[in-house]
Amino acid sequence: MADLPDSPLSLWLAEYGDYEPGPPLAGDLTVDVAVIGGGFLGLSTAMALRDRPDAPSVAVLEARDVGYGASGRNGSFAMTVVGLGFATTAMVRGKDFLRRTHRYLEGCVDNLERFIDTEGIDCAKIRPGFLRVATAPAYIKRLQGELRLMESIGIGGLEWVDAATTRGLVDSPRYLGAMLEPRLVLVDPARLVRGMRDRATLRGAKVYENTQVVSVVRTPRGAAGGRAPRYRLLTPHGSVSAEKIVYATNAYSDTFPALRRRQQPAFTYMIATAPLTDEQLAPIGWAGRHGIEDARNLIHYYRLTPDRRIVIGGGPVGLGRGAGLDHDSDTVAWRHLEEHLTWLFPHLAGVAIDRRWGGPFSVTLNLTPTLGFVGDDASAVHGLGCIGHGVAMSYDNGRVLADLLLGEDRSGLVQECPFVTNRPLKWPGGRRGCLPRAVAAALNAGAPGGHVIDSLRALCGGRAQTAAATYGRGNRSMTCPPRGGRGRVAHHGGDDVGRRADREDAGGGGRYRCVRHHRRHLRGPVPIARRGRDHAAFTAT
Repeated sequence: MADLPDSPLSLWLAEYGDYEPGPPLAGDLTVDVAVIGGGFLGLSTAMALRDRPDAPSVAVLEARDVGYGASGRNGSFAMTVVGLGFATTAMVRGKDFLRRTHRYLEGCVDNLERFIDTEGIDCAKIRPGFLRVATAPAYIKRLQGELRLMESIGIGGLEWVDAATTRGLVDSPRYLGAMLEPRLVLVDPARLVRGMRDRATLRGAKVYENTQVVSVVRTPRGAAGGRAPRYRLLTPHGSVSAEKIVYATNAYSDTFPALRRRQQPAFTYMIATAPLTDEQLAPIGWAGRHGIEDARNLIHYYRLTPDRRIVIGGGPVGLGRGAGLDHDSDTVAWRHLEEHLTWLFPHLAGVAIDRRWGGPFSVTLNLTPTLGFVGDDASAVHGLGCIGHGVAMSYDNGRVLADLLLGEDRSGLVQECPFVTNRPLKWPGGRRGCLPRAVAAALNAGAPGGHVIDSLRALCGGRAQTAAATYGRGNRSMTCPPRGGRGRVAHHGGDDVGRRADREDAGGGGRYRCVRHHRRHLRGPVPIARRGRDHAAFTAT
């Protein structure tokens, strides 16, 4: 198993201060349950297991320091969004699934906040509300359509606010209105995940850091009269024998054969400004400190920190090469974010950028999370596919995994959780096939409708002759004028948002053009280094 890369520290990790990691595992250990992964999901599962009256012994094995992965690098939003948003979820999984998912995630946000308060974790938690802003007229149509969709399935608590109201909350000359949702919790994720580590330890779980699991071996059941532990987890300086195991590995799951092809790691990037002065912050306002996401095809998310930095992430997204995970830095993506920040708030041109970082998140084939057993074996469970929205759901998802593993719905969440499945979809054709590229295109397009489905069908069927909307200069070797009858521009959500809005809202120096991809261009990995210039959305001919 390859070593994990030394990645740029996120703002949250850099500002954490002195941290004393737990000891690495040295020697051999036997426990009832071994948890692979010391992020939000793994630690939540460990706490849920230890909270039971008949609590099993638990060891958590984290490859690096707690907070190394997405739990210490994310945008800090605990929110009700799943996958690529409301409309895409309804299209891919159906309206009933969207309704169940939204209700579940409402509970996830509330339960996470209650846990933080009850445990007294100091993670700069606030509940300011969430704005999904429109920065072009076509995005007004998109967001209002999503509001109508949610009303049609009985979901309330969301409202449309006009440009004046939006700019009264956070003032950007680009804002034309927004969807407002009060249910959003913002946290310092590094302080939250390390606070979870401390609470898991207090409950009796053993947390070993800098202890990478290099292989998982299934032991013969005939040994020791049939009572030998089912699994042996090998680490660089020891081993753990366990009757049951939890794969809480998300974007790092393909490093384990048992989970191969159940997800793809995709990479996203963030920057943080220096603390803003009074003169820099005054034109923006932002007194309510709302978390913000835009409705653009290349989605961005941003917030104001307690020390008045703007943290912004998103924009270009791409999938890694093979099982490689060494793509945590991307100068093109960081430059895009700096340009977009200035586009939103022109008076901040030249503002100092103190931190730049990035990392992988987990993407499943159907663009929604999956929790369940590993194959037909009830002694191993997994959690995958948060698609960048794991802050809210991981606490309750961990409780679900604990219940699945022990065969009892003690939390009452197993029946409620819409992500439980024993048969997660695999990526056909392996990680280097055309289908991962289609989902990379869908992630970049932010497609809220049939465009995602068209992409998958077109590429799986080998019929990919297409024209598509894209930002940036494009890849000249793959760019040609559209030919009549040979393809069509992807119209996201049944309208021409893909074309019109990108022309109207070309923040960050991008420009619209059409590209046609032939089958020969779909072989091999998505080029990470050029991801900021090459965002193709595929559709059937």
